[in-house]
Amino acid sequence: MNQQTMQSLTLFDLLARSWRRPSAIADLRFSADGSTVAFASVDGTVAIATVADHEPPEARLRVSNDLGQTTIRPREKPAVPLIATAAFGDGDVPLAAYAHSGFLVGAASGEALHLTAGGEVAKPLVKIDGPIVAIDHSARADMTAVSNGHDVFLSSGQGDEVKLKHATASSMDALAFSPGGKHLACGVGEGLSIWSVEGDAALIRDVSLSARPASIRWSGDGTWLACGLETGGFALVGLADNRAGIVTGFPSPVRSVCCSQPANALFASGAFRVAGWSMTAPPFGGEISGALETGQTGLVLVETVAAHPEKKLIAAGYANGRITVAQIGARDELLVRALGSTVTALAWSGDGRHLAMGSADGTAAIVTFPAQMFK
Repeated sequence: MNQQTMQSLTLFDLLARSWRRPSAIADLRFSADGSTVAFASVDGTVAIATVADHEPPEARLRVSNDLGQTTIRPREKPAVPLIATAAFGDGDVPLAAYAHSGFLVGAASGEALHLTAGGEVAKPLVKIDGPIVAIDHSARADMTAVSNGHDVFLSSGQGDEVKLKHATASSMDALAFSPGGKHLACGVGEGLSIWSVEGDAALIRDVSLSARPASIRWSGDGTWLACGLETGGFALVGLADNRAGIVTGFPSPVRSVCCSQPANALFASGAFRVAGWSMTAPPFGGEISGALETGQTGLVLVETVAAHPEKKLIAAGYANGRITVAQIGARDELLVRALGSTVTALAWSGDGRHLAMGSADGTAAIVTFPAQMFK
């Protein structure tokens, strides 16, 4: 490889293992033990990648003797192929991490299927009427929640599905257990319901919203949650103080929200920069003192955000394929990828070494960072 070609390589070219799926990536999940990643596509298939890197960046680093400059050589071998499944439905299917290295897939058949790390489909964990449109699993509570769009069911996987009794007939298509597994948040039409699921499930709060929830994320301690809305910004709900509010002013739907436990901060997509707030001064009632200027402002919308699990870092994926990693509260950012198809999914591994991404052109990738990159 000549020097000119070497200079044209991007950080993404050097650090990422990349694959191309036949259709757009709709979602992705790391397994509980961090050994695998599942990529769900809009054609109803799922593809599994092994996280372990056979050519890790540390093995490709070189420090020059004269200048002490660190460089990294390109990969020499192709990435290990993905393990792809048949379609589980006509459109994208919901995913959840399950067991150590496997996943749960919500199928059009109404079955919550255990998908192993090797791509094998085990017997259904849950079976309900109608296609499953939302799924989540809590390892802490050993409980699975599924929705067919009309009702929500809880199960411990023993054929004991229990339907949550709710007065509304609105659609239910977003679910998220709290980190400790004590609560379940459900998107209900243009609203949010929060249930206590210890023992007999009980509704503890209904919150009216201005639009349908597109995503739900709990804080690491389970004391508050945020949900992106299809229109009009995102909602923020505090469990301890019963506060709730909607943060508006976004030029695009907030498809992604995330919580940084190291920084005690909240971030949202849907703006022309990474939008973030310190939760020491949460943005209730127009409060702006906690706003965190993070990364650079540009002319392209942020489509998805992901908070590093151990460091005060935030990754952002843009509509033009750009991917950056920024220090929370600072303007400097690391350019991981400059251009490409719209970034549709982004997530860090539990140890923060790997950043998985998916895009609208079917690209699925795992970016593995050198340990010394984020000190």
